[in-house]
Amino acid sequence: MIEVVPRENVSRRWQALVPVIAAVVALLLAAIPLVAAGAPVVPAYAQMFKGVFGSVFTFTEMLTRATPLIFTGLAAAVAFRAKLWNIGGEGQLYLGALAAVWVGTGLVDGSPWLMIPLVLLAGAVAGGLGMLVPATLKTRFGADEVVTSLLLNFIILIFVQMMLEGPFKDPMGLGWPQSEPIIDNAMLPQLMDRMRLHGGFIIALVLALVAWVVMSRTVWGLKIRAVGENRAAARHAGLGVNRVYIGVALASGALAGLAGVSEVAGLKGYLTSDLSPGFGYTGIIVAMLARLNPAGVVLAALYVASVFVGADSMSRAMGVSSFLADLTVSMSLICVLLASFFASYRLRFKRAAAA
Repeated sequence: MIEVVPRENVSRRWQALVPVIAAVVALLLAAIPLVAAGAPVVPAYAQMFKGVFGSVFTFTEMLTRATPLIFTGLAAAVAFRAKLWNIGGEGQLYLGALAAVWVGTGLVDGSPWLMIPLVLLAGAVAGGLGMLVPATLKTRFGADEVVTSLLLNFIILIFVQMMLEGPFKDPMGLGWPQSEPIIDNAMLPQLMDRMRLHGGFIIALVLALVAWVVMSRTVWGLKIRAVGENRAAARHAGLGVNRVYIGVALASGALAGLAGVSEVAGLKGYLTSDLSPGFGYTGIIVAMLARLNPAGVVLAALYVASVFVGADSMSRAMGVSSFLADLTVSMSLICVLLASFFASYRLRFKRAAAA
C-alpha cells in the first residue's frame, strides 16, 4: 500500500532548484528521440547551443522569441495565483493586436511619444476586456472559466479573421487577409541596428518586475494569494473575492493583450490571422515552469525560447525534425510537475493489514 505524505520544512533553495532540475532532465530525455532519429547527441546539442548563443543575431532572435512568452507567461502566472484559470491568453493576444492595429493605422496621428503609449494602452484594454467576460461569468453565474476562456479563443480568432477580410483589410495587400501596416510613429523602437529585437522586450522585463513587486510586496498581492490559497477563508475574512477575481482578470488579460501589441507594433508591423504560433498556450507552460513566480517567468521564457530557436537551428544543420522543441518543452512541463510533487510530498510504503 502506498501512502502520500507531506514533507516537512521543505527549503526554499530546493523549491527554487526544481525547475532547473526539470529542465536538465527534459533535455536528457530529449536525447532518446534524437538517437532514434539517427542524430549524434553531443553534436546535435552543440548545434542547438550554437543556434542560440553562437552570434549576436541568434541571441537577439532568442530574446525576440521570448518577448511574447514573457507577456503571456505573466498573464497566466498572475491569474493562476488567484486560481483563476485563464486559458484564453491566445484570444486576448489577438484582441490586443487588433486594437493596436485599429489605433496605429491612422485612427490617431501624432509623435511616437503619443502613438506608442496609445497603442500599448489600446492593446492592454482590449486584452483585459477579453478576460473580463469569463471572469464575469464565473463571479455572476458560477461558469467554469477554463471552458469559457478556452472557447472564447476560437470566437475571437474567427472575429479577427472576419475583420481582416472586412473593415481592417489592407486594400494594397493584393487580396491577402491582412491589416493595413501600422504607421512608423506607432511602431516600437528597435533596440539594435539590423536586428529584430524591439522595445517590447524592455516593456516585458519592466512588467515582470512590477508584477513581482505587486505579488510579493503589496496588499493587493496578499489578497490575490489569499484568494488562491483558500477562497472560502478569504471570503470569511472579509475580502472581496469577486473584486479580486475581476481585478486579476483585467490584469491578466491586459498582459496577454500586450503580447499581441509587441508582435504587431514591434515585429511584424501588421496583423494576420497566423500572427501567433500559440504564444498564449505556451505562456501557460512558461508560468508553470516558473512556478507562478513573475521573476521566474522571465527565466522560463528565455529557456523555452532558447529551446525553440536552438531546435530550429539543429533541425536545419542535422536534418532532425523541429518538433523536437515541442517535445522538449512538453517534457519540461511534465518534469517540473513531477519534481514539484516530490519536492512537497513523499511516498511511504505500508504493508496492507492482514484480513
